[in-house]
Amino acid sequence: MDQWLYQDFTIGAALKRLRKRSGLTQDQVAAQLQIMNRDVTRSMYAQMECGTYGIRMSVLVALKSIFRAEYSEFFADLP
Repeated sequence: MDQWLYQDFTIGAALKRLRKRSGLTQDQVAAQLQIMNRDVTRSMYAQMECGTYGIRMSVLVALKSIFRAEYSEFFADLP
């Protein structure tokens, strides 16, 4: 059973910040997610950054690894 993280707030700004800090393009992030068996296209990832696409928990775990980030960094921009 897939688990989804439905956003009651957006972490899109944090995704973009962490991606840029890692020196990656959206295409590169999507490619790394595909290698990790996470079915995410560049378009889907772009929507995550815009906050219009819900993020599966498994994708968040993979992004943590790709960005070499702590979970708190995904939520640092929140009020």
